[in-house]
Amino acid sequence: MAWHVMVQVGGACGFGDYGKTVNGGSVAAVSARLWKNGVGCGACYQVRCKIPKLCNVNGAYVVVTDYGEGDKTDFILSPQAFSRLGHANLSKYGVVDIEYKRVPCTFRGYDIVFQVHESSKIPDYFAIVVLYVGGTYEVTGVEMWQRDHHQWEPLRRTYGAVFDFANPSRDEIRLRFQVSRNVELKWVESRFAIPRDWKVGATYATRIQPY
Repeated sequence: MAWHVMVQVGGACGFGDYGKTVNGGSVAAVSARLWKNGVGCGACYQVRCKIPKLCNVNGAYVVVTDYGEGDKTDFILSPQAFSRLGHANLSKYGVVDIEYKRVPCTFRGYDIVFQVHESSKIPDYFAIVVLYVGGTYEVTGVEMWQRDHHQWEPLRRTYGAVFDFANPSRDEIRLRFQVSRNVELKWVESRFAIPRDWKVGATYATRIQPY
């Protein structure tokens, strides 16, 4: 595997400004096999380079915020992430061989956090972006409770970590999330409903621990 410095951050996950500041700016774009059509958004990795005299033992702890490939790389790192791999002289390489492993996301606890996406328009169009999933879980689906129909109905993954629903409930909004880890797959429901007068940009911690 190889690495390259990433200039643009925030990108294809739909994180916006959050994608530029999360984890102290130590973020990465990843290849298709780690991107997984957006399911890989927000995943956390430990990355270490393999030049003994220049690389430190712990490497960099990065959060996936974008999709990108180049020079046969699995990761394209932000400058902040690349600098944490080791000695300053690494910067002259641009692309370096690395090893990596998936690690639990813990910087916001063990929870699922989402935000009402900026494209939403009350009351006819509702979209969210899943900003954070604790541990090593991934969000593979989101559903909204439709009280009139007495059933859960799926939101559409539009891109990255963004899900939407046309003509949402006019009452408070209840969501549940399908989370996966390895072969495990289950639904978890937010403990809190979104008020009927929801606002664009509002952020919600579900207080769910997927474990």
